[in-house]
Amino acid sequence: MTYSETLQSLKESGNFRSIPTDVHPEAADFSSNDYLGLAENEQLRRASMEYAMERRLPLSASASRLLASHQKELALLENTLSGLYEGRAALVFNSGYHANTGIISALADKRTLVVADRLVHASIIDGIALSRAEMARFPHNDLRRAAEIIERRGPGFERVLIVVESVYSMDGDSADIRALTSLKSLHPEVLLYVDEAHAFGVCGPQGLGLTAEAGCLDDVDVVVGTFGKALASVGAFAVTSPTVRDFLVNKARSLIFSTALPPVNAAFSRLAIEHMLGRDDLRLRLRQLSRRLAQITGSGIVSHIQPYIVGDAARTVALSRTLLEGGAKVLPIRTPTVPPGTERLRFSLSASLADADMDRLEQIFKTCRHDS
Repeated sequence: MTYSETLQSLKESGNFRSIPTDVHPEAADFSSNDYLGLAENEQLRRASMEYAMERRLPLSASASRLLASHQKELALLENTLSGLYEGRAALVFNSGYHANTGIISALADKRTLVVADRLVHASIIDGIALSRAEMARFPHNDLRRAAEIIERRGPGFERVLIVVESVYSMDGDSADIRALTSLKSLHPEVLLYVDEAHAFGVCGPQGLGLTAEAGCLDDVDVVVGTFGKALASVGAFAVTSPTVRDFLVNKARSLIFSTALPPVNAAFSRLAIEHMLGRDDLRLRLRQLSRRLAQITGSGIVSHIQPYIVGDAARTVALSRTLLEGGAKVLPIRTPTVPPGTERLRFSLSASLADADMDRLEQIFKTCRHDS
């Protein structure tokens, strides 16, 4: 099939994508990952600009992490993360995608069995593919099946890597971290990898995620978080043991062969973390909005991420368009991001949303559902 034929097929199935423009800028945004509303925070904006100007921070690292001259801000950021995560070693990556592809492809190889939740992010799947490890996927959050896979297939491998998300990006539900660490404790060859991309800043004590909330940090081998969502910045990080950090510095190709994050961005991320730690008020506001949204959509889940399953790509796009015209931006999620038949609107909340925004959404949504 030619490229043109593939594009035509995508259009006919309702799965054709294009980069959105700034249409309807007045619409309330229900598709942002700016969970705490920090992207427009004037106090944080001013503090970061003053900090960068006073220190004349470079606008680019101008080299990879192993070659760059200006490392101070990255080191300060990693030291801050290490202190927050009980002294565990921290390593910064350019994005969540770089973190997952780089870390997993470094830690796993042909002697590794990767046991992954069926709903893990595409970046995790790509990391597993790059590793050339054997992969077994268990039904979403079904740890009984995960245990069966490890018991049956694990003995044939040098190590087993369990990979999950703490808060799932498309469904908004959560993994049972304590149960996962209990499963890991039964098998000395098992490593546990938890992607906290959608929990960092939002969940747990001071926003440090569900691993911290569960009190299981010492039992999770790798915790990944991002700065580009609740922190309103760019980049990602891993906290792990000093040995694994050193291993990744030597083996994670996404780290070794990418220009490092600019010092100015590293400084902003650190200031955003310091601001985020004390903003329980924003996390409370986000929970309040989550409860309101669950009432509006009947999603059955109270989370800052909530799906509304439509089940058909064309109807999902049409519903999204109708909502936008009414003043609520809720983007459609289609195959291959989600399995066929589960096409959906993905509501993603920000603490900056006003009660009036929720009132407008409720009014439009009732009309849309009645018309459909």
